[in-house]
Amino acid sequence: MKIKCDFCKTEYSVDKTPTTPVKCAVCGHVWTVAIQSRRGAWMMFFVSLCALLSAAVFATAVVVQSKIKNANREPIVAQLTEIKTVADENGVPRFAVRGVIVNQSTEIYGVPDLVVVSRDGAGREIARQKFMPSATLVESGAFVEFNHVLNTPTNGVEKITIELQTGDK
Repeated sequence: MKIKCDFCKTEYSVDKTPTTPVKCAVCGHVWTVAIQSRRGAWMMFFVSLCALLSAAVFATAVVVQSKIKNANREPIVAQLTEIKTVADENGVPRFAVRGVIVNQSTEIYGVPDLVVVSRDGAGREIARQKFMPSATLVESGAFVEFNHVLNTPTNGVEKITIELQTGDK
């Protein structure tokens, strides 16, 4: 800890706060060193902890609100988890897709038909194939898996995506 002469401002390093008056070796001034309170440090720690807790609560609220908005906008989403090439009975290569349909909402939803879209390197659509997943309903917060082998060949396909079949297509 550092203490300073009140008169000439000479600084001294001491191990602990002196309990008796101190005499300056330079000017001879005698003064009593005030005991430093740790209250300010504890207050700063408490305020910092409160700020951190508030930030965590705010971040959690933002994430939850975002999930609720996404669930209201898109209660069901389809995701591809695997795409591989398989040969049919004639030896023609085909794509086999595997994925999940996730219910992000708090209600049971009917599972719509799925559409697999094949695209070339420029993003142009080559083929579109609709199929029905095996499940008809998906519980709140749950998912169902799907597997499907496309009947279109693999020639020129660079990208495959999955879409939910809506009433307007």
